[in-house]
Amino acid sequence: MGNIRYRWLAVIALVSGVIGWLVNNWATRNSLPAPVLSVFGLLTVVLISGATLFLGLRVRRWQQGNRDRKLDPIAAARTLVLAQATAYAGSLLLGWHAGIFVEQVPLWSLRPGHVATWAALAMIAGGVLMIAVGLLVERFCRLPPDDSNGNGGTTAGPDTRREPGDGEYA
Repeated sequence: MGNIRYRWLAVIALVSGVIGWLVNNWATRNSLPAPVLSVFGLLTVVLISGATLFLGLRVRRWQQGNRDRKLDPIAAARTLVLAQATAYAGSLLLGWHAGIFVEQVPLWSLRPGHVATWAALAMIAGGVLMIAVGLLVERFCRLPPDDSNGNGGTTAGPDTRREPGDGEYA
């Protein structure tokens, strides 16, 4: 399984930011509300990030030697996939709401309340949180380079011909 690609995170954020800006521009011209997620969306972001972090900490505890119970490799792989999906979804969320925020700032003096601007800013923070948690949990799932089988030793086989510093995932 590959690492999260930082370049893809940036591309997703940039493209979704441009699309968010265009959609919000169209909505403003047609007297429609800004397409931002509500407070419930932010609550969902926090819950998803918390669940991802909880599962990642479980893998990390096992990796650091707390091996009272056997770690299910499928659960560890699912945790890694969840972490990567969280980071990519956070990038999408960050870009979309950053585009909306950029479009809303010039309208600051024309609109009362600024609900859409504050909501976009809160969701930008939620996107950053999702990216940070995704990257952190991905790091939790990585095995040290000398521990390819997950139990402190190396395997005696073709797996041992890796370059130094090249760890796998738990």
